[in-house]
Amino acid sequence: MTGCGVYSSAKHANPEAAMDAVNLFTRLTLSHTSNTEMRQNRSVDELELAPKLAVLKALAADEHVTRAAERVGLPQPTVSRWLAELGEQLGSPIITKSGRRVRLTRAGRLLAEAATRSLAALEPGLREVEEELDPEKGRVVLGFLHMLGRSVVPELVRGFRAEHPRVRFGLVQNARYTVVDKLLQGEIDLALVAPPPDEPEVESVVIFEQPLIVVAPVSHPLASREVVRLSDLVDEDLILLEHGYGLRQITDDLFAKAGLTPRVAFESQEIETVRGLVAAGLGVAILTHAEFTPPPGLRELPLSPRSARVFALAWLRDHPLPPAVRAFREHAFRTHGVQA
Repeated sequence: MTGCGVYSSAKHANPEAAMDAVNLFTRLTLSHTSNTEMRQNRSVDELELAPKLAVLKALAADEHVTRAAERVGLPQPTVSRWLAELGEQLGSPIITKSGRRVRLTRAGRLLAEAATRSLAALEPGLREVEEELDPEKGRVVLGFLHMLGRSVVPELVRGFRAEHPRVRFGLVQNARYTVVDKLLQGEIDLALVAPPPDEPEVESVVIFEQPLIVVAPVSHPLASREVVRLSDLVDEDLILLEHGYGLRQITDDLFAKAGLTPRVAFESQEIETVRGLVAAGLGVAILTHAEFTPPPGLRELPLSPRSARVFALAWLRDHPLPPAVRAFREHAFRTHGVQA
């Protein structure tokens, strides 16, 4: 198909007539087999339609059977036979002779225009498939938690693009439950979340951890402690993320395993909002260390027993990953010193 021109008057063709021609052409191509054979060999017949479309497209560019056959890489007798068979099935010839050349009949032009339109729609998809299967040209769709968008994910992508500059990225930031759901629905290739997903259809590898700490206002009595026990927080106003967020799930699990019931004063959708509420003196929180300088007026304290927020890179089990996605997954493992 490469190098075949497009019939110059195709843009003036009647689209409805072209679509009718496509449908008719499909029926004619498959009509030579019995119903039983069509059921048994339908995929083969549909694949055989492609070179016939290419022949008609080539004829639209140059009404010369031999050159059309050369362009699509088929013997000239085969092309001539196909055209004759189509004419017989239509009850009207596809081409007529004009000296040493041929001319498309009206029916032939309709079919040629339909073939050109069909292949024009197919070719961008083929290019996308080629890029998807090429680790140097593919696309990676990565889902991750909001808080990872400041430095963790940008650094991963920067390092990978240094080696694979033509790979494109789709980046999806959201709460853990949304990211995992998008992974299960096949909307993203990889998910970077905490805690690791426990769905049976998901496979994951832990790539790094962040220790949990207690964040309190500097004026709070806990701020003078060297270490804060989980039991010390039971009577405190806790500021937590909403249900559905990974850190909230981890915090709830900590208290549940210790047999404790926390007193929740505020719930938020953003970690930085939680820090701001703590800085305003409205309570204390269990968070991870701030990536950058925390708001003034806060004290970060170790939590006992020691606990960590475990981050894992996850993908669908038994689901083949495109080369570019596999390459990025391996890059993430190497970056964090993980053997997987």
